[in-house]
Amino acid sequence: MNYKIIGVFLAFFCCACTSCGKGDEPGEPAGAGGEEIVIDQAVEYQEIDGFGASDAWRCQFVGKNWPESKKEAIADLLFSQELKEDGSPKGIGLSLWRFYLGAGSSEQGAASGITSDWRRAECFLAPDGTYDWTKHQGQQWFLNAAKERGVEKFLAFTIAPPVQFSKNGKATAPADGSMNIQAGKMDDYADFLVRVCEHFKQQGTPFHYLSPVNEPQWGWTGNGQEGTPATNSEVAELVRFTASGLEQKGLETQVVAAEAGSLVFLHAGDKAGRDHQIDDFFKPGSANSIAGLPRVANLISGHSYFTTFPNQTLISTREQLGAKLAATPGTPGFWQSEFCVLENTDEIGGGWNRDLTMNTALYVARVIHYDLTLANARSWQWWTALSQYNYKDGLIFLDRGNSGISGPAHPDAEPLKYDGFVRESKLLWALGNYSRFIRPGMVRVKCGFTAPKPEHERAKDLMVSAWKDTQSQDLVVVLVNYASGEKKITLRQQGLNATDGKIDAYITSPTASLQKTSMDRDQIVIPGRSVVTLCLKQK
Repeated sequence: MNYKIIGVFLAFFCCACTSCGKGDEPGEPAGAGGEEIVIDQAVEYQEIDGFGASDAWRCQFVGKNWPESKKEAIADLLFSQELKEDGSPKGIGLSLWRFYLGAGSSEQGAASGITSDWRRAECFLAPDGTYDWTKHQGQQWFLNAAKERGVEKFLAFTIAPPVQFSKNGKATAPADGSMNIQAGKMDDYADFLVRVCEHFKQQGTPFHYLSPVNEPQWGWTGNGQEGTPATNSEVAELVRFTASGLEQKGLETQVVAAEAGSLVFLHAGDKAGRDHQIDDFFKPGSANSIAGLPRVANLISGHSYFTTFPNQTLISTREQLGAKLAATPGTPGFWQSEFCVLENTDEIGGGWNRDLTMNTALYVARVIHYDLTLANARSWQWWTALSQYNYKDGLIFLDRGNSGISGPAHPDAEPLKYDGFVRESKLLWALGNYSRFIRPGMVRVKCGFTAPKPEHERAKDLMVSAWKDTQSQDLVVVLVNYASGEKKITLRQQGLNATDGKIDAYITSPTASLQKTSMDRDQIVIPGRSVVTLCLKQK
């Protein structure tokens, strides 16, 4: 990321909410029972690949140095699918975990030019061509912890070539807009990525996905972190080399490209040679096409940064992306593969000043909702699971009794590598309203309100999506109530099996963190400023 810029319907009704398909017609509004929501599980949209977050930077120290009890507690919060005694989830049950493959700036130390050692990274590949699999020790701890807790999918990602392959000998780029790699070294870079995937398969934790490029539209100069720009032709070249290597090694890892720095660059943009990526990578006849290649997923990935405010921008950007994908030959899927709060907003401010409350949680839940229901995201991934900064970039926050550090010169920057306080955020649990219950393989189904309301108004009020387990036919309904007042709803769908008229509900609100409760089927109440998941068992 770049901190400088990041059953069957009883009747068919018009769905004015985001989860409706185009061309649906409105029905009548509900009466005293509140808003009426109709679910048609016969109409299916995208299948979910997983909800995730990354280990970038912070896990390297926490996983290596922190007390075992605190590491285990953090891992439980992120990965556990177990329940507490009261039936509430112990953690948010992420189903996808991103493992960061560094370029070697940590080994260079201050000579890397990256100011903060929290944002440098090790590299498995040494300059002499040997591999040291003891590197990334802290990250490997969390990878194993995720596997032990049942995480289904693992992804390795890199954002810069190993420093020995770069033009300038560093993990940050010169200001020329092309990939920071020496001529003739692209296949070596790909070999490195393939070798890492081969090693982890041999160790029993194979990477299901590999993302070899990150935000190629940005320049990645300066002292902030590892990174490199890349043209679409360079991305295509690296993907082809990598996919070929994976196939030759008999690895099942799928390459996912290209983690655009903004969703706009997927179908438009102002970065010549680095934008319009859907057309460039998937349009028949394109010189940069990677469509249909073995070991290349039929997916395009991008980041939701700088497209989430105001609400008109949030909505229109995702409508345009969804329409573009639907009109593209082969209909590639979409992953929202990285997000945290960067842009300034009237609702929660900007990235600085971390916020553990429902304000940021609801803001992000709304982004998740629209990424899923308008852009049809098959996966939704947060940027970094842990943050020691006074910044809105974590799910779990670390500090020494304050609001976290502001930069590498902060007196707590060094002590936090070894211990500190662990702070849960409401954002963690709001993401859990999705990740804990919408599992890989589930599909989104048609669901919406019978009372019509413009989308930009829905974005400030009550939003809904519904998801089906294709094996059991059980349904999961997620509601985001942005309004301050509670909302009564009535659900209409066949086959609801609710013991004594009760259904299980899991609430994240100012006073609850994915807390399990029971609601009357005919008296469903969504608290104000909350995210609620309803679990509906089929007869």
